[in-house]
Amino acid sequence: MPIHKKTAFSRRLPDLVTEELASVLSSKTTFEFKDLFDVVHENLRARNAASGGEEMLRLRAYEKLQNLVARGMVKKEQKKYKGIPKQLATLQTTPPPAPAPAAAV
Repeated sequence: MPIHKKTAFSRRLPDLVTEELASVLSSKTTFEFKDLFDVVHENLRARNAASGGEEMLRLRAYEKLQNLVARGMVKKEQKKYKGIPKQLATLQTTPPPAPAPAAAV
């Protein structure tokens, strides 16, 4: 039985959780995760973008935060997180546009 590859292109929406994390951490304030999540959750609720339940959103936010720490965009000291604004400014949450197909000659 042959295995079929998924050939359909799935368009991903902008990552709103990472976008909110970056905007909150761009300030000069340091946050513990609980305080940071409270601010991010309120911002997402205000944008009507907090779906999937609070606990699931908390897990996603923690995973995204750890990815930002691993990429060097956020500094972690013990249990406090502080964004590096210069690094966070380079963060692109939306994927780059797909290149146009080459015209056959």
